[in-house]
Amino acid sequence: MRSPQTVRALETLGRVQLSKHFQMREFLYSEIAQMHGLKNVPENPDLAIAAGTRLCEELLEPLNARWGRIIIRSGHRTSEVNTLGNKNNWSCGTDEHTAAAHIWDVRDKNGYMGAMATIVVPGFVEQVTEEGGWQKLAWWVHDHLPYDSLYFFPKMWAFNIRWHEKPRRRIDSYVSPRGCLTKPGMENWQGSHETWYRDLK
Repeated sequence: MRSPQTVRALETLGRVQLSKHFQMREFLYSEIAQMHGLKNVPENPDLAIAAGTRLCEELLEPLNARWGRIIIRSGHRTSEVNTLGNKNNWSCGTDEHTAAAHIWDVRDKNGYMGAMATIVVPGFVEQVTEEGGWQKLAWWVHDHLPYDSLYFFPKMWAFNIRWHEKPRRRIDSYVSPRGCLTKPGMENWQGSHETWYRDLK
């Protein structure tokens, strides 16, 4: 598929079904693009679709099945949108760091494919309100899903969730307790963490 140059072509891309409950269209919205008149459309739609499909099928669909409808806060970004966000400190990394993450249609420096979305899980947020409660969801994902990385934020415990061909399985947070929750080599990385989330509905 070519990068869309017309409204009809963009509609066609937007209707691509990445998984049972997710279409490409909802991952193309960007506040940065909206405010600055930029196109947030992949240059390589086939790669974006391939990476986005794995993200949706392997990570977002299981979350949707367990916790109910999830909210997509951010999905694919073009290099132009990401560069502007990085330049202005709008929570965007460099293009090299963001390739195969929010930039779905560019492979990382090692040639691997990946895709990231920033999401909110209302079904979880509604029942867990205590400080540090985000860790319950983090450990549930760690025990059940083939994620590459998670990064949690303070507002509604939104978090980045990334699928990658060579997953690292690392969890970090900007909300208390801040820093790295787990990564390969840490004592808490292996084994079951069910005691964290056993009581959740």
